[in-house]
Amino acid sequence: MDFMGDSLGSFSSMAVVPGSWKRDGERYTAKLVSLPDRGFNDPDKKFYSDYQGRLVEYDLTFTPYSGPALPAAAESQRQIVLQPTGRGIKLTDFSGAATTGLDPDSHTVTQQGHVLPSPAEGPAAGKVSLDAEAIAFRADGSFYVGDEYTAGIYLFGADGRMKGFIAPPAALLPMSGGVVDYGSNDKPETGRRNNQGMEAVAITPDGTRLIAILQSGTIQDSAGNAGDRNNTRILVYDISADPTPKAPVEHYALQLPIFAGKGDGSPADKAAAQSEVVALDGHRLLVLSRDGNGLGCGCKAPEVYKSVLLVDTKGATNLAGTEFETTPKPISKGRELDAAITPVRIVDLVNMLNTTQLAGFGLNIDNAAAGPLTLSEKWEAMALVPALDEARPNDYFLLVANDNDFQTAKGLMQGVPYDAGLTNDNMILAYRLTLPH
Repeated sequence: MDFMGDSLGSFSSMAVVPGSWKRDGERYTAKLVSLPDRGFNDPDKKFYSDYQGRLVEYDLTFTPYSGPALPAAAESQRQIVLQPTGRGIKLTDFSGAATTGLDPDSHTVTQQGHVLPSPAEGPAAGKVSLDAEAIAFRADGSFYVGDEYTAGIYLFGADGRMKGFIAPPAALLPMSGGVVDYGSNDKPETGRRNNQGMEAVAITPDGTRLIAILQSGTIQDSAGNAGDRNNTRILVYDISADPTPKAPVEHYALQLPIFAGKGDGSPADKAAAQSEVVALDGHRLLVLSRDGNGLGCGCKAPEVYKSVLLVDTKGATNLAGTEFETTPKPISKGRELDAAITPVRIVDLVNMLNTTQLAGFGLNIDNAAAGPLTLSEKWEAMALVPALDEARPNDYFLLVANDNDFQTAKGLMQGVPYDAGLTNDNMILAYRLTLPH
């Protein structure tokens, strides 16, 4: 259970608390916070959660291991230990009222001049609907949260209360019939696709830029199917003077990898949506891109693509302030990017499906016979921390965590027990990287 008495939430995003990362010999310790999304939901059973957004705090202990392969057993994964501290931060709206994870449909409320999603009726009526997907801390303890419903970014104070909102540009704003449509059930006519909102946010190391990436291509940039939504958007905001600027100063096209969903050598038909970003500097990013196969997907298709990409925006076409941003003018027709646009450069940096590396810790990617040691479907959180190795000053640990969608056979949500039909454990993988400076 988490500090609010609900089943421990999933890692839609996470962050190492600034200043907490320490090394003692071969052992590292830190405070870590996870950001769950909107709580457990089961549409088939009509089970929905009026789940308040929150940050959950843990004590993290990490002892790297590079010895012989370990047995295929849960006991083999003991290099990273997370212990909930019993503390966290409850997320509230501008007035201090609890947020909710419940779908708003097309209903909205207005707070501080911002039109925000909110259910029209039921126990969450009037609450701001939040499907939290990404977190980035500022130096003063306040933090940004990327939102699935709005494709916007909220600014919260260190106490968890909303302080501001960065509305998405017109190109990303979900619209139907000329009005905003934040719900996740009916597809909008333009703007972000359902459940493909502002999935990744990060602040550059110098603290001056906020990076935000849409999970996959907008409706107008796609051709109607999952394989044609690979052209997504990277937005860069200048937060050096104003923490909630009205418009980005940089805006780029990111062409996500395409893969064959069945993993059988057939033509590529799906885009590897991105789920998280870490900013190395003002133009180089680490972006987590993945398929939707693995433990928890309810499918037998093999795991095909889960990678961390090195992305460089230098030399790409800046779309900030153009019609591609201020209107729903598409940047692509399906997979074909507009000829006038040069996308960002990408290189595969970390292949998370390397079976030799996974087997070294007793893990597998055998989704056809998925079990507790099978890599899960959704990997959505990253944190980059220094190795603190004087002999190798450019070495870092990249921590990557999964979103388990609250899947457990013995769940509890607002006092109501539930059975998700399987138990999908939270997990963190650690990669040691040498990064150029």
